[in-house]
Amino acid sequence: MSGIWTAGAKGCAILALLACAGCAGVKVSSVSTQDYIAQRRGDVLTTGQLSASARESMAVLGLNAQECRKDRDACTHALATMDGLDSERRLSTLSEVWLMEALATEKQRPDSQAGQDELLDAYLQTARAAYAYLFFTPRSPSDRAFEDRQTQVRDYYNYAVQQAVTRLFEQHRGRPPEPGASMAAGPWQVVGEMSDVKLPGGKQFPHELVPAANLTFRGLRSMYRRDGFGAELVAVTARRVNDADTFKTRYSETPFPAVTVIMGFPGDTLEQVMATQNATLAAYDPYKRDTVELAGTTVPLAANFTSGYGLWLARSGFATQALRNVLGNEEGIDAPHVYLLQPYDPDRRTVVMLHGLASSPEAWINVANEVLGDETLRQNYQIWQVYYPTNAPLALNNRAIRDALRQTIGHFDPMGAAQASRDAVIIGHSMGGVLSRLLVSSSGTVLWDALRDHAKLDDARLAQARAEFDPVLSFEAFPGISRAVFIAAPHRGTPFAENTLSRWLSNLITLPVTVVRQFAKLNRLADGDGPARESSIRISNGVDNLSEKDQFVRLTASMPISPAVRYHSIIANNTPGIPLADSDDGLVPYRSAHLDGAESEKIIDFSHSVQETPQAILELRRILRLQLEQGAR
Repeated sequence: MSGIWTAGAKGCAILALLACAGCAGVKVSSVSTQDYIAQRRGDVLTTGQLSASARESMAVLGLNAQECRKDRDACTHALATMDGLDSERRLSTLSEVWLMEALATEKQRPDSQAGQDELLDAYLQTARAAYAYLFFTPRSPSDRAFEDRQTQVRDYYNYAVQQAVTRLFEQHRGRPPEPGASMAAGPWQVVGEMSDVKLPGGKQFPHELVPAANLTFRGLRSMYRRDGFGAELVAVTARRVNDADTFKTRYSETPFPAVTVIMGFPGDTLEQVMATQNATLAAYDPYKRDTVELAGTTVPLAANFTSGYGLWLARSGFATQALRNVLGNEEGIDAPHVYLLQPYDPDRRTVVMLHGLASSPEAWINVANEVLGDETLRQNYQIWQVYYPTNAPLALNNRAIRDALRQTIGHFDPMGAAQASRDAVIIGHSMGGVLSRLLVSSSGTVLWDALRDHAKLDDARLAQARAEFDPVLSFEAFPGISRAVFIAAPHRGTPFAENTLSRWLSNLITLPVTVVRQFAKLNRLADGDGPARESSIRISNGVDNLSEKDQFVRLTASMPISPAVRYHSIIANNTPGIPLADSDDGLVPYRSAHLDGAESEKIIDFSHSVQETPQAILELRRILRLQLEQGAR
């Protein structure tokens, strides 16, 4: 009987083995397309976990992430030396593992010098392995152009360079190395080169380096950047945007220039690169360069064109200062200032922007950003924004803005031979549109004739007045401007300037003492030696000048625009259902904004702040492209 049971048991065992032999060792389940892509593209930068590619490569060598975290040196040594992986898989995995180590170390917030050196070493190791993968493996970057892994490794390189550069900067803040001198970073020696970057004011070293990737902005619709190689940074060169030093001159280059930093490692072979502990840093101006050469390969230079502009606006304090300006408070400005939104470039045409009443360069937040976000326009234009005291009379601002532009051009292009000084485009919104029109117009004797008749000046007193005020009341079109765009501009004034609120605001406005003194001189000439007469000249402020009853705006509306200037109108209509001729934008009537002879007139259904609308920006882009086309003929 036992034999029978034994035989039966053996038979069952055999059947079980046969059954198991028929069982699949691999089972399949479905995964969504989104999850599949996320699994394939997720990596240590995006998910905090090693990528699938890295995990697969490590499995070939019998390694895993947990073991690497416990013994980094053994893990990275195995990755660098063990057989079983080709150079691409080895180096891409090594770069990602070093980055994992750097991110983990950073979370511990090391404050000792040894800890800082260890962190810098991890970032430099990351960058070196990525650099070697990109440029010293059998295939070139172009051979891997469509591979996700190369994009990941490029991102490891860019991030590691960003972190290494900013940490080196912090270590040497206040004691920058001499040009060409090396900086010690643990066992590494790093040499920096900034000859391609021109910082404003001739400064050699910024106060602060801000990674563009760390910045987000409210109020800016778009972030414009260029994919490529390098750390995208903002070099902050001024602790305050509008301090007293800024206004010592009538112009200033941006204190927040965009900079892209590339890191290279010496060596002609893969072995030499991976053995070196020397690195070179080179900073570039991304407005002037769109490619660089790395290890004999021309690659696109990464760039962020929005971050510096956004940071400038965010730190400017323009919003509160603009109100002080219109009221004439002490903390406002008393003369125009020209802001260059990027370092001066003699080979790019200039776009000059003038804001409106109680406003500031913030009026152009999205306009400037999206113009410079257009690749063609960015390569051909630079933007200058004029910030001026809107409480001052239009006549004085017209003169002062001309002086500020002349000083700016005279400083950067004394001979007036650069492209930047020719074929400029001026764009003005609201009051800025009126001033823009004055800048491209000829006064003739209109203002002097009116002043002589109103003040009943005899020839002798008229001659005295001309000696003092001719630069204010006589002008020609500003040289070098060949196109103008007027946006919601009250060329013939607006009835809004006469309503109760506007009159109340006008009464609050304090004019600069220099303006009061100037007009006092003019009135003394008008009154002679006697008491004030009806012919005395009333001092108008910025709000007064926008009234359709104001004598100055009525006189200047008839002045001819230079025949050398093409001009365009962008007009808002906030009164649907009303005939165009009777419409307005809530502040400015169509009849005041319209100009005969305009090359184009764009009507946009919107309120007075129409310059920020996508339709207006598209129209400005069209006009700026037209300027390039017509200028090239």
